[in-house]
Amino acid sequence: MRGIMRVEFSKMHGLGNDFIVLDARVVSLPAIDTNVARALADRRTGIGCDQLIVLEPSEIADFRMRIFNHDGGEVGACGNASRAVALLHGTAASVETSGGTIRVEPTENGASVDMGEPRFDWNSIPLEYAMDTAAMPVGWDGLDQPGAVNVGNPHVIFFVEDTDTVPLDRIGPEIETDPLFPERVNANVATIESRTHIRLRVWERGAGLTRACGTGACATAVHAMRRGLVEREVTVTLPGGDLEIAWGEDNRIRMTGPATESFRGSFEWGDFA
Repeated sequence: MRGIMRVEFSKMHGLGNDFIVLDARVVSLPAIDTNVARALADRRTGIGCDQLIVLEPSEIADFRMRIFNHDGGEVGACGNASRAVALLHGTAASVETSGGTIRVEPTENGASVDMGEPRFDWNSIPLEYAMDTAAMPVGWDGLDQPGAVNVGNPHVIFFVEDTDTVPLDRIGPEIETDPLFPERVNANVATIESRTHIRLRVWERGAGLTRACGTGACATAVHAMRRGLVEREVTVTLPGGDLEIAWGEDNRIRMTGPATESFRGSFEWGDFA
C-alpha cells in the first residue's frame, strides 16, 4: 500500500562512492530486505546509490550500521560509508557492523576510521579450499597470483604494471562470482608507484566498478605492506581521489579521507516496499 509512512534520508558520498543513509536509531523503520534496498538504489526509478546505509540502535556499540549493496545484498563493511556516517553523527563513536565493531571520528576534511584487524586465513576470506593467501596459485585472463585479505569484506588484490590498462569491467564479474569465493569477492588491481603511494581500481561485489572503495584501499595497502612493497603508511589513489591508510603495530588499520553530504530528502516507504 502506498503512503504508509514518509521516511527522511541523507544522500552522501566518499570520493564519489555514494550512499543513501537512513537513520533508524530513534524512529524505527519497517523491515529492509533485498527488494527494498535494490529499489531505493536504482538510479532510474529510485533515489540512486552504490550502497544503502541503515543506522540502528546497538547493544554493544554507540550504534549499528547495516550496509546493502546496489544489488540489494547485505555486506559486512564499507570504509567510505563509515566516513560518511562519522560526518553525519558528528562525534567520535563506536559502530557495530556485521564485519566487526569499528571506531569513527570526524576530522576537519572528512573522517578517520579504525577499520579493525585484517584477516588472512583462507577460511576467513572465505575461500572454497585452503591455499596461501599471500600468493594464491590462481589466475584470470592474465591476472595471477593475487593476495587475499578480509577487512570486513573479502578482497583479492592483483599488482599490475598499469592499473588503468586492465579491463576490470570485463574481468571483475568473472572473479567476483568464481566458485573459489563462496561469498563472492571484491577484485582489486593496483600499481605500486612508490614506497608510499599506490594507485587502485576496484570491482566491488554487488556494485561493479566504483570510483572509490575504502575496504579495497585498506586490503590493498595491507597486502602490499605484508609483501614488503610499501611502508606502513601509504596514500592510495582511486579514481575518486586519495585515501590515507596506516597499518599500526597494534595490527589495526586506520583509514582517513574525505566525506560529503550531498543533500537531504524524503520518500514514501510504500513506493519502494
